[in-house]
Amino acid sequence: MNTVLRLATAVCLAASGYLHAQLYVGGYRVIPVIGPSFLVQASAAFAVAVLVAVGGPFLLRLAAAALAAGALAGFVLSRTTGLFGFSERGFQPAPEALLSVLTEAAVLVLVAVSLYRVRRSVRTASAP
Repeated sequence: MNTVLRLATAVCLAASGYLHAQLYVGGYRVIPVIGPSFLVQASAAFAVAVLVAVGGPFLLRLAAAALAAGALAGFVLSRTTGLFGFSERGFQPAPEALLSVLTEAAVLVLVAVSLYRVRRSVRTASAP
């Protein structure tokens, strides 16, 4: 089960990275600060996804969660107060915005389940 969670986390994170790369190439690259941020997020998501997939330490899953949470925070800010002078409305551009939110939420859920399983196994192992 741990392998399934690890690989599912990697796939969802890679999908988030792909969506951000697609948006970067599709026009976000010309937006100051936001464009480079999309490129950095995509690159980091791909790199961490590969490391998670090959079985790196649990800390990498926490890095995956941090990337997903950061991307979701940027999404929320860009639709509320704005982010570096950039704002959008709703789930535009479609379908990338919705897919990105779903994949990032999935990463957070999968990492939370993994963390729960690790903590449960530690408690079970340390029980008298």
